[in-house]
Amino acid sequence: MIKPIRLNSDSIEVSSALEAIEIYFNKGWSDGLPVVPPTAESVSITLEAANLSPEEILGIEPVKGGVITAEKAAINAVMAGCKPEYMPVIVAAVYAITRPEFNLHGITVSTMGAAIMIIVNGPIAKQLEINSGVSAFGPGYRANATIGRAIRLIVMNVLGTRSNDGLDKATLGHPGKYTWCVAENEDRLPAAWDSLNVTRGAIEGESAVTVVSGLSATQFGEHEANTPEAILDAFAERLYPMGPGVEEIVLAICPEHAAHFDKAGWNKQQVGQYLFENARKSASDWAAMCLPSGTQQPRNEKLSADDEDQPISVLVSPESAIPIVIGGDGGAWSAVIPPWSLGTRSKVVTQSITTNG
Repeated sequence: MIKPIRLNSDSIEVSSALEAIEIYFNKGWSDGLPVVPPTAESVSITLEAANLSPEEILGIEPVKGGVITAEKAAINAVMAGCKPEYMPVIVAAVYAITRPEFNLHGITVSTMGAAIMIIVNGPIAKQLEINSGVSAFGPGYRANATIGRAIRLIVMNVLGTRSNDGLDKATLGHPGKYTWCVAENEDRLPAAWDSLNVTRGAIEGESAVTVVSGLSATQFGEHEANTPEAILDAFAERLYPMGPGVEEIVLAICPEHAAHFDKAGWNKQQVGQYLFENARKSASDWAAMCLPSGTQQPRNEKLSADDEDQPISVLVSPESAIPIVIGGDGGAWSAVIPPWSLGTRSKVVTQSITTNG
């Protein structure tokens, strides 16, 4: 039995685990589901798994100045049901979501209801059995469910952003606000594609997390298209309702669709370039959809009458498209994951994962 590390948090004496669970419900420390009561021993084991001291600061939320220490993160990881070996992923995710460009405060208090999506790449994804295949966004995998849940509990309990306290203003929200953690299906990447983390600057073979402020995914079936162009035209149809000016958007491409990109020898840059050049409407068409026209200028700036037929792309640039391969075989179902505030006020962030191994 491990000797517990000296912790700074207050302890609560209870007669049973059930009593502890009810106390956590009553104090508002739960996401609405039962939690695993954290003990000094379980928190110590979790900290040691990532070689962390309790007082180490993992991140500071830039707007309110909320400090996330390793101890508080570990407590919430245990509460979420995480295994100790998940802790390095949680640490990297906390680093990422507290980066100023991610704008965690804006995401969590907005009426738009975005959730924190965590995408894991590299060897650690398989080591921890993070699902990237069949029903990747669904239930059934402990790592997916508990890692994403741990980040939500940290946001709630350490930073104090809860719907019942008035800070979380989401009009609707979506289930990803409970938990949203997946791995990219690297085994099914087209030959010309790097994994997401490498595309975003990580070293080949390095494990990393990428965090996205995502609205609920728009899934669609495209069962007849067998060329990259036709598949991307189907994606474009799901981009138009957002209007022009989208700075970052995740394209969740299923393996069946990815195979057509592989067969055609397309790389990721071609994906973004095609959508940038072809997912376009004239300014007058955007106006007819009651959407503001203009991408390089402010979104609400009106174009002159002479510019009404100017074709304007949904995307700000080819780099605005962020393709990932995810999901299982047996169905040509892909999805678009819209960003909070069109990606203009929250940037996708990638952070390397440090492990003891």
